[in-house]
Amino acid sequence: QVQLVESGGGLVQTGGSLRLSCVASTRTFSGYTMGWFRQAPGNEREFVAHINWSGRTIYADSVKGRFTISRDNAKNTVYLQMNNLKPGDTAVYYCAASPANVPTLVRDWNYWGQGTQVTVSS
Repeated sequence: QVQLVESGGGLVQTGGSLRLSCVASTRTFSGYTMGWFRQAPGNEREFVAHINWSGRTIYADSVKGRFTISRDNAKNTVYLQMNNLKPGDTAVYYCAASPANVPTLVRDWNYWGQGTQVTVSS
């Protein structure tokens, strides 16, 4: 069982930045693909970005060039640096872990955090 705890959410103005963190409770953190998802009210949960064990990253088109995912295996932590935030980025952001190298389906993600709220004001 892997427990994931997110932090770093908050309220920010349009154009501002936030950095989300997610700490995982597992001794095999480096072997997991780590991802970020988000869910706005009334919407389905959507993929934001993920990073696999080798550092390969994939981003949703809506965040490319603005968000950066990274990981520190020594700290069991994955980060999401969010720059140039827009009101459309407002959502609860969830951290997730997958044993798959390139997870493509929601069911590929075995573990989820509780989420952290990000609100971008206009």
